[in-house]
Amino acid sequence: MSIENAFLQSVIKRLLYYKSLADKTFTRLSAEDFHYQPGEESNSIAILIQHMAGNMLSRWTGFLTTDGEKEWRNRDTEFGDQHLSYPQLMTAWNKGWDCFLNALSLLRE
Repeated sequence: MSIENAFLQSVIKRLLYYKSLADKTFTRLSAEDFHYQPGEESNSIAILIQHMAGNMLSRWTGFLTTDGEKEWRNRDTEFGDQHLSYPQLMTAWNKGWDCFLNALSLLRE
């Protein structure tokens, strides 16, 4: 295995580890926990999930052929609590991660 491929596999493995930590945390939270904001200027876990999912989808969809922010993304709505349910949040979360990890897995030397 080349050093480039070894590095990429190491990066993917580390990202999957961090995703698994978040996934394990999510299973321990109540619906209220996802939407709790400790202060006016704070984001809830739900908002962070919305934003991260939107960012991963926007940045990693066609990342070798298109640059940066996609026109279909509405970033501002990601920072409002959309009152998504746990299944809806996990669908968005996993969709973002799938896009990101799939894009990485397609990289070649």
